[in-house]
Amino acid sequence: ALLDAVPAAIATGVDISEGALAKAAENARDLGLGGRFKALHSNWFEKVSGSYHVIASNPPYIPSREIGNLQDEVRDFDPHRALDGGADGLDPYWVIAAKAAGFLETQGRVAVEIGHTQKNEVSGIFAAAGYVLTGTHRDLGGNDRVLVFERRKP
Repeated sequence: ALLDAVPAAIATGVDISEGALAKAAENARDLGLGGRFKALHSNWFEKVSGSYHVIASNPPYIPSREIGNLQDEVRDFDPHRALDGGADGLDPYWVIAAKAAGFLETQGRVAVEIGHTQKNEVSGIFAAAGYVLTGTHRDLGGNDRVLVFERRKP
C-alpha cells in the first residue's frame, strides 16, 4: 500500500519469516510494484544496511497472555511470533526505538502500528529514545492504530 501511494518510493521489506517475505514479494509483483520492492530476511535490523527516509513496521503487539483470546481466524492463521509482542506487547517497540535511528536519513520518520490501547506506552518508549510523536492515524473503528515519530533535533 505504501509503494502504491508513493510512486517514487522504493522499499525493503524485512522479516524473520521467509514465508512472509515471499508473500510480500508476490503481492508487490501482483500489483506491478515488484521492481521497487526488495525482500530481506533478517531478525529486526541485523542484516539491514543503508539509510531510509521512512521505516514502517507492523510489529507483533499482542501481549502473550492475550493470544489465546484472539478470534480463531487470527490466532490460527498468523504464526505465533507474528502476533506475540511479549509479556506486555511492547517488546518490539523497544527494539525499533533503539535501532531505527541508525538507519534513518536526516528528518527520517518511523511509523509503527500499535494495539488500540498502546499509544501512551509506545509514545513513551520512543520519547525515551529521543523521538517526538509527529502523527497519529486511526483505524476504521476510530482507534489510534499508527504512530509516526521523528528524531528530536539535537
